[in-house]
Amino acid sequence: MVALITGSSRGIGAAAAVKLAEQGFDIAVVYRSETEKATETATRCQQHHVQAAPFSADISREEDCVSLLEAVHEKLGPVNVLVNNAGITRDGLCLRMNKEQFTSVVDANLTGTFLMCRLVLPDMLKTRQGRIINLTSVAGLYGNAGQVNYAAAKAGIIGLTRSLAKEVASRQITVNAVAPGFIETDMTAKLPDKVKEQARQSIALGRFGQPEDVADLIAFLASPSAGYITGQVIEISGGLVL
Repeated sequence: MVALITGSSRGIGAAAAVKLAEQGFDIAVVYRSETEKATETATRCQQHHVQAAPFSADISREEDCVSLLEAVHEKLGPVNVLVNNAGITRDGLCLRMNKEQFTSVVDANLTGTFLMCRLVLPDMLKTRQGRIINLTSVAGLYGNAGQVNYAAAKAGIIGLTRSLAKEVASRQITVNAVAPGFIETDMTAKLPDKVKEQARQSIALGRFGQPEDVADLIAFLASPSAGYITGQVIEISGGLVL
């Protein structure tokens, strides 16, 4: 069984790769530019006695996605679990945001998710099994000032997830979305201390989550135990909105 995780050189993606390796999946560690970190993630996965290898691709580019799937298929085999985790932010107020700032975020987050889903489906449809797990965000559920591009892309992933789940359910393929809140990653580390403190005060559990918290949920959705769950958006935010 092969799991492909985009954006898995660090953060939530790396944690998900290691967790799925613990479950016995061979792992395709997909990254865009951080070769050293991606190699480290693959090495951590290999410690669980599975095959794992890094693959470089810009998933906003269709030709990269096609080449990626061919390389993974050749080295590890067909993909049984797809985790669409890769994404970028380019924050700014809508009034000052140009079209390129908007479309680059949509392409990386939403279009890339679509391309990867479409490319793994033929093998999943043939075998009548598969798990697709898309990373959205609480920003896609509730919006966030200064992130109209990111929130729009993440909201689009929710619509994509629910629609695709209906299309492929008859072939026993499940499609779900995970919506993290504030997780301690490189992205949240860049936030000003004042913003982070305000965020903590709005979280019922009073703390940021860890990448491993999200990885545990991803691993559950990839497991046989989640075989009757599809088309769902599961928020993991420590009670950010109650």
